[in-house]
Amino acid sequence: MALDDDVRILSGVGLFEGFTQEQLRLLAFGAENMRVPAGRILYREGDQADCAFVVVSGEVELFRDVEGKRVPAGKAGPGVILGEFALIADSNRLTDATVASDAELVRLSRTLFRRILEEFPEIAVALHQRIVDELQKLVSEIESLAPRFTPQD
Repeated sequence: MALDDDVRILSGVGLFEGFTQEQLRLLAFGAENMRVPAGRILYREGDQADCAFVVVSGEVELFRDVEGKRVPAGKAGPGVILGEFALIADSNRLTDATVASDAELVRLSRTLFRRILEEFPEIAVALHQRIVDELQKLVSEIESLAPRFTPQD
């Protein structure tokens, strides 16, 4: 895939909203393009996560281990980023990811992402604010559900 194609794909990923074309180009230049056959396990739940994957084409199925059973947890198609939290912090995978149909993926390493944040601190500030906003929204949603789980007298 051409660098410009990678830049176009990355520009459609919400995490990279606000990145300039130059910044996206740096990210794309350091990324790894992968062609992955159907049936291949991309990662397993509990594995240490050190990268994220952007689905370019194909589909990736996500599974969780629930009481020893592999339960479907969702699907990811073109334009979806898997494991974005791994770009920011040390973490473990929350799901298994298996390639459902032949896929093209862009692998982004945490090391590369952190270098870009260091080189462009304004992105780090904007990203920090976006994470704070999303966490506040999540807390509000959880608080709105609390009455459903409060015992009624």
